[in-house]
Amino acid sequence: MTENMTEMRHIRGLDAIPAGDMPNRAPAPVETWHPEHAGSIDIAIDIDGNWFHDGTPIRRAGLVALFASILRREPDGSYVLVTPVEKRTISIADVPFVAVGILVEGKAANQVVTLTTNVGDAVTIDNDHPMRFAAGAAAKGVSLPYVTIRGGLEARVARAVFPDLVDAGCVEDRDGDDWFGVWSSGVFWPMMPADEAGA
Repeated sequence: MTENMTEMRHIRGLDAIPAGDMPNRAPAPVETWHPEHAGSIDIAIDIDGNWFHDGTPIRRAGLVALFASILRREPDGSYVLVTPVEKRTISIADVPFVAVGILVEGKAANQVVTLTTNVGDAVTIDNDHPMRFAAGAAAKGVSLPYVTIRGGLEARVARAVFPDLVDAGCVEDRDGDDWFGVWSSGVFWPMMPADEAGA
């Protein structure tokens, strides 16, 4: 409890937002809050989506969920924790979330793919939550899938989940070229040229 209260004292206004006990709390309306920037705080998210304060892991799921619910991406690409009274910049190694679960329903163009993140968000890949492939910090030369969760905040699909995403894929003709990709919510999300995928 002492560790958690120390973390909370560093962000003014945080004590007014109920922490809750479950990791799937709803996001706060951070896009409507415009407080003064109060500098940086030593909170970091590592490549695996783990949260740290002063180099020490934040182990309480409810507190991580609270922080995640007040996370916002700024127009300059930086990340801040924001409350109605202040905002503070934090450090993120790649993207803030990791998709650790996947549910695939239907097939081909009728398929729907839903991902669950390490902080309890569940999002369906669709036009509001698009998927892209890019070389992120964890890529090591491989294009990794990223999905928009909300407000420019993304989740990287975990390596353990990636094979299931590939299993949900198929080959489609896109403007005369064959592409391997995944259907979800009526949209084909291309991963790579079919010949590169060995498909």
